[in-house]
Amino acid sequence: MNGIIFKNDEVNGIIDGLAAKIIKFKFNLGNLIIVGIKEGGVAASNIIHEKVKHTTGFDCLLGYVDITLYRDDSFEVKKTVKSTELPFNINGKDILLVDDVICSGRTVRAAIEDLICFGRPKSIKLAVLIDRGGREIPICPDFTGKKIKIPNKYDVRVELEGKNKFIEKLLKV
Repeated sequence: MNGIIFKNDEVNGIIDGLAAKIIKFKFNLGNLIIVGIKEGGVAASNIIHEKVKHTTGFDCLLGYVDITLYRDDSFEVKKTVKSTELPFNINGKDILLVDDVICSGRTVRAAIEDLICFGRPKSIKLAVLIDRGGREIPICPDFTGKKIKIPNKYDVRVELEGKNKFIEKLLKV
């Protein structure tokens, strides 16, 4: 079963609202690094980075983490490992970790573990486009675009098209 639950203009509103919450938080932009979680968080982090840059005029650092080696819910041989892209020092920095959807919290836990391998940030805040609930570990986003309730038998996929458009689909597992 596939279903679109938000139209593009609704989603653009979700993204704009999330970016506004992040900007309102008043990060020290000179100390901020926006980090997307591969795969889904890459496009989301790029959009948020552009919105922060456009609104504040400041081009903060942008990086990406690959959680493949840090997953705790798959013990089979790991598939292709992409690469974490943090070509700068993260020690003492404020990290805004970005993902498209949060459910169990395991992906975020793995991303934090990967980040810690690169240094000791001053702080890590979490921004997600969609919070579908269902935590298995105690991780809660600091910034949420939209909270939705979806039965566990469904998976939420976010597809970002262009800079400000995405279609969210529910796919039966």
